[in-house]
Amino acid sequence: MAIPATASRVVAIIPARGGSKAIPLKNLQRVGGKTLLARAIEAARRSTEVDEVYVSTDHAEIANEALLAGAQVVQRPPELATDTASSESAVLHALRSLDVDYEVTLLIQCTSPFIDPAAIDNAVQRVRAGEADVVFSAVEDHSFMWALDENQHAVAVGHEAHHRPRRQDRAPQYNETGAFYAMRTTGLLAAGHRFFGRIGIEEVPPEHAGEVDTLADLTLARQIAANGAAAGYVDAHALVTDFDGVHTDDAVDVDQEGRETVRVHRGDGMGVSRLVSAGIPVMILSKERNPVVSARARKLAVEVRQGIDDKAVVLQEWMADKQLDPRHVAYVGNDVNDLPAFGVVGWPIAVADAHPDVLAAARIVLQRRGGHGAVREVCDLIPLPGQPWQQRLD
Repeated sequence: MAIPATASRVVAIIPARGGSKAIPLKNLQRVGGKTLLARAIEAARRSTEVDEVYVSTDHAEIANEALLAGAQVVQRPPELATDTASSESAVLHALRSLDVDYEVTLLIQCTSPFIDPAAIDNAVQRVRAGEADVVFSAVEDHSFMWALDENQHAVAVGHEAHHRPRRQDRAPQYNETGAFYAMRTTGLLAAGHRFFGRIGIEEVPPEHAGEVDTLADLTLARQIAANGAAAGYVDAHALVTDFDGVHTDDAVDVDQEGRETVRVHRGDGMGVSRLVSAGIPVMILSKERNPVVSARARKLAVEVRQGIDDKAVVLQEWMADKQLDPRHVAYVGNDVNDLPAFGVVGWPIAVADAHPDVLAAARIVLQRRGGHGAVREVCDLIPLPGQPWQQRLD
């Protein structure tokens, strides 16, 4: 027998199996510096209506990521983790495993990286108020749809081919985004499917409607996330940067004696000085060992580590020594040897002219190139202690 809830509660269940085919381990791919799974969990946790968040998975690495992101885990049996298993089967299994009465069950899918918690709140509130039994996310769509018949001839779907009304003269249609479904739990258990009873639509804007099913979708989502995040701020309590290609344009002048000189941006020094004066730790972490790096670090009055092959290990040791929360540390890089460092901080940041793999992995892509004010740009995005900044959804 189910345990009665002491009050009406809402549970969010996020199916996340490990066997995705088009993009291996798709749910652990990063968009805006966070995995798709972590983004879904964050959206659920930031909802004012959701009481508990569970991830249904068959994969140990996904389960670990779920726990790190603040969710609880339901172990999914293999027969419910196949290519043909439905999301409903995972949700129903989770509900029966939890053995608690929930008023509303929320199905959230990792493939939608831009879920607004406010939209989740609206959908749940509408179910709770009795307006509908199911409310799902959809975007308004005025497309003229076509299909191919058995002779491969195009036929109009949902409209007359000979009649072309203006957009404003057509009744809107809605395209299901797949992001979330708020369902009255009793109805879901009875029907065994996400659509039952009275069905409502929670309209979301086009910028929140993207889905990640293919590598092209993933690339686009990363670009959108990087461009959108750059308009906000960096919630970092420490800053670490590469040197070549970040403080410099990655070019080197060599004289006849073999002495190297590089070009730096004067504005970068002002930005770093702002952070150092406020007591924010700053470090340069460089693969190369070069006197010019040491000289620049002395000029900026910041720590420097050189000749580092494994930047992630050194960075983790530095954060532990200073008792820094990695979620609030920013690392700025430009090339593939910076990717391990990206994986251990909460704010991986790429300069504008970084390697494509670095751009894809970054939470923020700066507007400026290395050696052309990129360091100043990121310094200006980091608030000083006590400085008010409006919280934004990444």
